[in-house]
Amino acid sequence: MADFFLPKNSRIEKGVTFEAPKGAKRPKTFKIYRWDPDQPNRNPRLDTYTIDMDDCGPMVLDGLIHIKDKIDPTVTFRRSCREGVCGSCAMNIDGVNGLACTTAMEDVDGDIKLYPLPHMEVVKDLVPDLTHAYAQYASIEPYMKSDTPGPGGRERLQSPEDRAKLDGTWECILCYCCTTSCPSYWWNGDKYLGPATLLQASRWVNDSRDEATGERLDDLEDPFKLYRCHTIMNCTNTCPKGLNPGKAIAGLKKKIASREV
Repeated sequence: MADFFLPKNSRIEKGVTFEAPKGAKRPKTFKIYRWDPDQPNRNPRLDTYTIDMDDCGPMVLDGLIHIKDKIDPTVTFRRSCREGVCGSCAMNIDGVNGLACTTAMEDVDGDIKLYPLPHMEVVKDLVPDLTHAYAQYASIEPYMKSDTPGPGGRERLQSPEDRAKLDGTWECILCYCCTTSCPSYWWNGDKYLGPATLLQASRWVNDSRDEATGERLDDLEDPFKLYRCHTIMNCTNTCPKGLNPGKAIAGLKKKIASREV
């Protein structure tokens, strides 16, 4: 029987433990993934921090900021808007990808286990390297392409019906929770564009003002870029904005198939 083991330097070790403050009335324990690029030969570890929820705001991000400000300033994570708009604080929270700013600490049973978004290179601690994902996003040319001047030099108008076709796509905040929850992207992320980028591609394909629909579909008609999607639907289940990337990807496939008939 074959034995399978993780590489030695990928095994997560037990880290430092910071006890709850004295007199804590509502203690909550965070177990945070830590990895320092300045110590590349050291295995990643899980550091444990127990805070009093009465000392900070109600969200996981509030707890993280409290830990960084009051306990351990070396803890590294991204954050910006704190309103579920920027996508910066996307991470794996208790086994599910989500936004730390919109996830309440009380909604997580037991300890709050925090890891960076899965199957991406780690810059440090909870910060994933999104360089490749952003390059894929840029590859779909996410802007309106039109050779026809606007009417009278003014903006291009849409009917309410055409505008409604963009709903469910423009709201994407590129947090990449969906992309990093997709097994197809885990195994073929070098070629498969992933749910977030394909959702954005759908937004421009469906825009009535864009004149490059055929060109966009030609570029997507590829065994890996689009068709690596196997409709597993992890993307839709994990989207913190309630969007449906799986449906958008199916719509792209349908458009390509219908124009070939």
